[in-house]
Amino acid sequence: MTLSFSVLASGSSGNAFFIGTEKERILVDAGLTGKELQRLLEEAGIDPATLTKILVTHEHSDHIKGLGVAARKFDLPIYANEKTWKAMENSIGKIPLDHKFVFDMEETKTFGDLDVQSFGVSHDAAEPMFYCFHHEGKKVALVTDTGYVSDRVKKIVEKADAYIFEANHDVGMLQMGSYPWNVKRRILGDLGHVSNEDSALALTDLIDNNTKRIYLAHLSRDNNMKDLARLAVGNILQERGFDLNKHIELHDTDPKTSTPLFQVV
Repeated sequence: MTLSFSVLASGSSGNAFFIGTEKERILVDAGLTGKELQRLLEEAGIDPATLTKILVTHEHSDHIKGLGVAARKFDLPIYANEKTWKAMENSIGKIPLDHKFVFDMEETKTFGDLDVQSFGVSHDAAEPMFYCFHHEGKKVALVTDTGYVSDRVKKIVEKADAYIFEANHDVGMLQMGSYPWNVKRRILGDLGHVSNEDSALALTDLIDNNTKRIYLAHLSRDNNMKDLARLAVGNILQERGFDLNKHIELHDTDPKTSTPLFQVV
């Protein structure tokens, strides 16, 4: 089995991501109810009973809502950094000690035939981090929930075969929308979320001839639309010389529908 993945759910209401190889089948985040997680996994053709572990990015509820339930139901170990463990322990129920593992920021762990590299991002959580996945020369980068994409992060995630990349909001929609000003300021700030335009500009520094697909992720329910995000990102990429018809495919994600399982070849 080659490296394969599905964005099970992505958005303000819940996030979960699956990545698998012949030996490993990993769930990253569990921000939906246990019932919804099971439905989304099965929708993508993944038997939840075959999962091997759960990785956590940070403690916000849209990333851990169903974490404890999923871990207990499918007897899965959980990996998170120490500050995230401390921040989420009261929200996920009882987890056996032998199922609690620390995955430090800026660390690479080998799980079977999959190398997982963690990296910190700029977000208003205890110690938020995301992951790059490496298998037999293939690379998948998961980058959401960050106020900006630093040069350090760019160096880690560059030249991936596939990106799951935040395009959270349209700046105009956010500024004109009904959110209180303090919420708008948080989203627009360095500890908030990346806009469509900033997402595209970051991607122009990252993608190369290896890149096959980009999944636009964590779209705001109120301050973005799939068509708008795809148009904004696509236009900037094309202006910078990237051919979206021949080499790179742009894909949507959804908070309630999983993407088809994609094999990175």
